Amino acid sequence: MKVYLDICCFNRPFDDQVQLKIKLETDAKLFVQQQILLGKYQLVWSYVLDYENSKSPFKEQSRAIAAWEKLSCETIDERPAVLARAKKLVDSGIKTMDALHIACAAESGCDYFITTDRRLLSAAEPDVKIVNPVQFIQEIEVTT
Repeated sequence: MKVYLDICCFNRPFDDQVQLKIKLETDAKLFVQQQILLGKYQLVWSYVLDYENSKSPFKEQSRAIAAWEKLSCETIDERPAVLARAKKLVDSGIKTMDALHIACAAESGCDYFITTDRRLLSAAEPDVKIVNPVQFIQEIEVTT
């Protein structure tokens, strides 16, 4: 199973963990990463993750996130199919960077796009299921 975590998902453990929702999403995200390390899921990386991560003012966090690229099964580079898919998403009201993330996930054949951005959970992309980390855990525990 191929998964794509967007940059807000990668950053979730660095957020203030006082709110229960954030703590639950963090725990679920860390579980997903553990499963990636164990080989249960394949992580897909993208040029968009590289770009957004490079803009982070928190260099230690940025280095920790960048290390996951080495553990990915593939890296999606900018290409016409990604840009065309992203444009359709932008035209439907999704912000450009978010649309590029979703387009990369869909173009790579990911089964799941995992995000902590609740605005994206209602995005319509037929080729990849968009969920938050907690939803992902709930779904895969039922099906496995």
